[in-house]
Amino acid sequence: MKVLVAYMSKTGNTKKVAEAIFAEIKEDKELKPIEEVDSIQGYNLSFLGFPVQQMGPDKKVVKLLEKHCVNGRNVVLFITHAAPEGGKDLLPMLDKFRQVAGRANIIDMFDCQGQLAGPVKFMMSMMPDARLRLWAKTDTSQGQPDQSRLDRARGFSRNVMQKVHGKN
Repeated sequence: MKVLVAYMSKTGNTKKVAEAIFAEIKEDKELKPIEEVDSIQGYNLSFLGFPVQQMGPDKKVVKLLEKHCVNGRNVVLFITHAAPEGGKDLLPMLDKFRQVAGRANIIDMFDCQGQLAGPVKFMMSMMPDARLRLWAKTDTSQGQPDQSRLDRARGFSRNVMQKVHGKN
């Protein structure tokens, strides 16, 4: 089995999660920034990681997922975001990634909080949308993903690999 872990990371959050996932994979594997991936066709399983931007995947991510997530490809998504896990506003954002990757066989999906970039937080604090201003004011993402979230990513990776090998 050949496994790809590919990620897009602007602030380093998604890269940290990708590295944690990658560390737990025992099979033949590669770790790459998504920009270096021409195709996922040569892999039995592809972990693809992205940050939430503007309440979902940005246009570049949509194009990448539409290109790579073709029928029958086994894909695992991992997403970082500034919102606390489990929030009611988070689920629709994550679902947008699933929808875009929907032509692939989505094995599983992982998400965790990552630190909100300072310039983004500043911009949010100035937006006319009161909800965005409130999010910026009450931001709890400092220092994320922390060790516990990276440990969760490692456990997620092990569980996915067991599932793929039929041990679950």
